[in-house]
Amino acid sequence: MHSRLYRCFFISHKAPYTKDRMGSKFGIGSLSIVMTLLLSLVPKLEAEFTTVEQAIKSDGSISFLVIGDWGRRGLYNQSQVALQMGKIGEKMDIDFVVSTGDNIYDNGMKSIDDPAFQLSFANIYISPSLQKPWYLVLGNHDYRGDVEAQLSPALRSIDSRWICMRSFIVDAEIAELFFVDTTPFVDAYFLNPEGQNYDWRGVSPRESYLQTTLKDLETSLRESTAKWKIVVGHHAIKSASIHGNTKELESLLLPILEANNVDLYVNGHDHCLQHISTSQSPIQFLTSGGGSKAWRGYYNWKTPEDMKFFYDGQGFMSIKITRTEMGIVFYDVFGNILHKWDTSKVLYTDLDFSL
Repeated sequence: MHSRLYRCFFISHKAPYTKDRMGSKFGIGSLSIVMTLLLSLVPKLEAEFTTVEQAIKSDGSISFLVIGDWGRRGLYNQSQVALQMGKIGEKMDIDFVVSTGDNIYDNGMKSIDDPAFQLSFANIYISPSLQKPWYLVLGNHDYRGDVEAQLSPALRSIDSRWICMRSFIVDAEIAELFFVDTTPFVDAYFLNPEGQNYDWRGVSPRESYLQTTLKDLETSLRESTAKWKIVVGHHAIKSASIHGNTKELESLLLPILEANNVDLYVNGHDHCLQHISTSQSPIQFLTSGGGSKAWRGYYNWKTPEDMKFFYDGQGFMSIKITRTEMGIVFYDVFGNILHKWDTSKVLYTDLDFSL
């Protein structure tokens, strides 16, 4: 379906390391105009996102868990969340796990030999049901460390579950998951990094990187024939928690998702669980960022009819998909069900056109 398939390993960027702040000369508005112009001028080439082929169950379904903002060496209830993930994963016979980023706190990995990888991942998610592929995007805290370490295929020799890339696709036949590297979209990390050093190797020049990401995503979504389309990023497009809506994603990313019939946008970043559905968009906005430290005590949402569910504590999410149905469940740190949402699609092949 797509031009490049992920087999086992991938080539990581080897650009020189820089701590330059790379302040952009574009604000959100002007950057949006520039991106629109650039996208309109780029030829409609075949998508460049790397694709991972994910097998589905014999009954044609898939099920998986979603966790975000978790890598704290088992602290802040990370181990307790991991335990419940294992129990739910066994019940559902999950096929894989999705991470919405901020995989290693507070400042990513120092190197591929950083013990944080084992202390925050390999030694924590030990349940048999979690010994499946983990598909991970980078969060802003991951960019504060050695990004190339998290992206390195060498980590797979330590734990073969780890599949982390900047932007990529998981093709599970009935559904495709499009993972998007959202951290470089956020102006504040470049213009006002607040004393933090970000590893922008592979991102500079920023405008070119964002242009390529948006172009490849738009092409991949447009060419997809999957029954269900899910986009995963670290930052929220819509959120009632402390970080709020990400304006850059509302301006640059959301129009592409809406134009290409995306069903879900799934993110982390805010350390909570939430489900937002607005009358202005057909997309369901889901936050799963309760993998460890949570309880921020912040809520700001002015249209209560759009907020289907909000929980400020730790937890995770499950998704089950068939050809015609999708079910989403949010769980707390004890494995209790907090919120459910289901939807269905009538496929053209299921319709009877006889007169």
